[in-house]
Amino acid sequence: MHGGEQLPDSAYLICFNHPSWTDPLILIGYWPDQRRELYIFGPRESDMSKGKRNAMIRWGEHGVPFQPGGRDIVDVTRRATTVLRGGGLLAVAGEGRLSDREGEALPLEVGVGHFALLAGVPVVPVAISGTRWIRWGKTIRVTIGGPVTLDGIARGRAGARQLTDRVQASLDALLEGHHDTRRPGPLGRWLSEVFNERPWLTEGRDWDPNRRETLR
Repeated sequence: MHGGEQLPDSAYLICFNHPSWTDPLILIGYWPDQRRELYIFGPRESDMSKGKRNAMIRWGEHGVPFQPGGRDIVDVTRRATTVLRGGGLLAVAGEGRLSDREGEALPLEVGVGHFALLAGVPVVPVAISGTRWIRWGKTIRVTIGGPVTLDGIARGRAGARQLTDRVQASLDALLEGHHDTRRPGPLGRWLSEVFNERPWLTEGRDWDPNRRETLR
């Protein structure tokens, strides 16, 4: 993990790219800022009594879950900003779903800028590489970028979009040159995909892109 010396002294939002189900666990286990509690913003099942994601959220005890389709947008905004205003850290997979390729971030959702502006905190871009395919002895890199501040950005949707675009540019720069297309053997492929959900790959034409489980 590189770049921890750039972390702000106050609360901040972490925006990371998301090639694998292991990414939040890596952040929780290795994040260098031990002064504050780290919370993960993630989707939950419609029935919270079951589901793989719910089990992981309950196990970690540091989840800020949201309902698919933004059905609880008011409540989840309140929960997210409460964490940040209280001095905690909130890690958001800004792409809104798993990315398909190592070293490439999808367009970020505007919720990244929305949360940061409402809470009045900077955004720290974090590039994760090496988790798309799990292989024995493989190096996983977590690169922390400099904080993207709110300087010159007004509140509102336009400001949230402007801030999100700045974070996107920083994240893309951090990911540049980090590509890994070599797939592992059967065990490595199973470990890589055991909790990953990519319906746009498995459902083909039946997948509805409007089902993306994130804030829009």
